[in-house]
Amino acid sequence: MSAILLVIFGLVGLIVGGEMLVRGAVSAAKSFGISPMVIGLTLVGFGTSSPELVTSLQAALSGSSGIAIGNVVGSNIGNVLLILGIAALIAPISVDPKAFRRDGAVVVLSTLLCLGAVLLGEVGRLIGAGLVVALATYLGFTLWSERRSGGTPAATVYESEADAVPGPETNLGVSLLIALGGLVITIFGARFLVSGAVAIAQSAGLSEALIGLTIVAIGTSMPELVTSIIAVRKGEGSVALGNVLGSNIFNILGILGITVLVQPMVIPSEIARFDIWILCATALLLVAFARSGWTISRREGGFLVLAYAAYLAALLT
Repeated sequence: MSAILLVIFGLVGLIVGGEMLVRGAVSAAKSFGISPMVIGLTLVGFGTSSPELVTSLQAALSGSSGIAIGNVVGSNIGNVLLILGIAALIAPISVDPKAFRRDGAVVVLSTLLCLGAVLLGEVGRLIGAGLVVALATYLGFTLWSERRSGGTPAATVYESEADAVPGPETNLGVSLLIALGGLVITIFGARFLVSGAVAIAQSAGLSEALIGLTIVAIGTSMPELVTSIIAVRKGEGSVALGNVLGSNIFNILGILGITVLVQPMVIPSEIARFDIWILCATALLLVAFARSGWTISRREGGFLVLAYAAYLAALLT
């Protein structure tokens, strides 16, 4: 099987498997009576990031650290510039100040933690444990504060994320089977994608980091793109923004943390020289656009998409 076919089958598997995993997990959680806010904050965030997690783990265990870290960094850049940009082009996105101040600050702090880890040159299990603990602290504090306050704008966004998951609710057994099937498909999809990506890099003389930052990162971000477009077309731009914020937090604290807990990685020098700084710039750009009138306009969305095109052009040249 050619490398290109492996990549195509892998991407299809990640998209289909990730969607099945989210649908099944959310439906099962509703069967257990778990609140929509908890579902939106945890299962939807983890579920839409499952392609990135499985792919980064597969790449790290295969010795392709460039694909693993490139996937995390590239996905976060794409989430802001490409996905949020496309969503804002479809319809301007209103930003709730109270909901954004906390989660936006966590995105910036997570990005700074990623910057520190990348500049170290080698990310070990101690750093991975610290990132996972930071994620658990964030989730715990968020759940505590939302339950204490009740009915806050952020809680409404989390509940809307849970309601935005498509598909009818099913009984518990069927839901668990759908989630399990989605997980299996995602794992095989990640294996195909990594194998194909490595083969393309070797045959074309490209670095694995470049492949991770482009083909792999864009492919694994498709669930976030679909979720955001659905939300915006329903008039729920806050869900699209919350999806991007949550995904970026999970990608750094959860995916990078879990990956290096399982397999420590050496960071490719090109990511430390260039891409990590682009990631920091996108986080600052996100904050600036969100706070400018608390609306991300179509013009700003167009700028984000053009910035992503310029970033890809810089990578390829």
